Amino acid sequence: MYKCSLERMSDKIKTFSQFGDAGHGGITRYSLSPEAKMARAEFIKRMKAIGAEIEYDDLANIYATLPGTDPNAKRIIAGSHCDSVKNGGNYDGILGVMSAMEALETIADQKIPHKHPMTAYIMTNEEGSLYPPAMMVSGILCNDYLPPELAKNFKYEDMMAVPAMEEHEGSEKTFGEALEKSGYKGDKANRMSPETCLCNFEAHIEQGPILEDNDKEIGVVDCVLGMFNYSLIFTGFAAHAGTFPMNKRHDALYAASQALCYLHDEVDKLGRPELVYTTGEIYCHPCVHTVIPDRVEFSLDVRHTDPAVLQQVMDIVKEIATKKWAGCDCEIRENWKRDTVEWNKDLVSYVQEAADETGVSNQPIHSGAGHDSQFINYMIPSTMIFVQTKDGLSHCEPEYAKPEHCTDGATVLLNAMLKADERFEG
Repeated sequence: MYKCSLERMSDKIKTFSQFGDAGHGGITRYSLSPEAKMARAEFIKRMKAIGAEIEYDDLANIYATLPGTDPNAKRIIAGSHCDSVKNGGNYDGILGVMSAMEALETIADQKIPHKHPMTAYIMTNEEGSLYPPAMMVSGILCNDYLPPELAKNFKYEDMMAVPAMEEHEGSEKTFGEALEKSGYKGDKANRMSPETCLCNFEAHIEQGPILEDNDKEIGVVDCVLGMFNYSLIFTGFAAHAGTFPMNKRHDALYAASQALCYLHDEVDKLGRPELVYTTGEIYCHPCVHTVIPDRVEFSLDVRHTDPAVLQQVMDIVKEIATKKWAGCDCEIRENWKRDTVEWNKDLVSYVQEAADETGVSNQPIHSGAGHDSQFINYMIPSTMIFVQTKDGLSHCEPEYAKPEHCTDGATVLLNAMLKADERFEG
């Protein structure tokens, strides 16, 4: 059992947290921004220091590889992204990069023998904060392997034309222009692929409170939850707020409020505490304080492992569309959906064994959030490791994970990779 260095991991956390430092605890580090390029340069510097070979692909993904004893063996890869949301934290994404770096640094430092090449990578534009959508580049990278309903949303030509959401230092008009001017665009032949890569690992903060609530350091992730996202649209008619009687109104906002409360009541009756559902977007028209709203739309994001449970919620949503609400009509629109992504069971077992042998407290856990590895898994067998997140907070400046827990996560990652080196056949 090999152990990673707390001192080295702590230094990486401190260093990478400077790139995009927002001045009040967190970072803003958009993909391919000057701040992200500083993080990339630091990654390359540290990986070159241990003798790793550096490659870029045509999507600006960076790969740092330590050769193995078998020159014909496929790579075992590990990594994540270095970009952040606006005013995000110091751990989301970058912890997976630092953990992969730490695994390779430990291999080099302790001269650990391995047959397969070991690769740490940085994936471009996971967050999609400046150039949406999220997981853009992994969606392009794995496009030929994704289900058609997902693949259609990540076509190369469409993604290259995506405009920047805001002006930011060093930003370009489109993602394609940013890619061309990044200095990190390499050859398409360097992309990770099933022909060159045996398996993939991604360490990540949990981004939720479950591990902390259960006093566990490490989560052994078994899947990414299936989900669907719908919009519910309510249509009434506008009138003057001061002169139109209450009993004659068709108030779309009141209708939406009634339907949302009904939805919560009916979904809660399913008795599924592990089911999560969220309304995070609301649009009100005309959104004027003297006008009764004539159109209101809200989103519904629903996540669970079991497609039968998701269907039960979908049935409730469809029932809502058959009724009148405060005199208003309701229509529904499917925005997207995805099936549960199950991680490779052998890789999950290696993570479990490594966690148990290391002696860190751990438990099985699902991922409710999306990650690049869920797309990579369609192309290359993959799995994930979660590290406890303080108060479950993420995508915000208070986001925090203890250096000791981060180091233990890297130790689990390293030993799981070594188990794959010995036993995994794909």
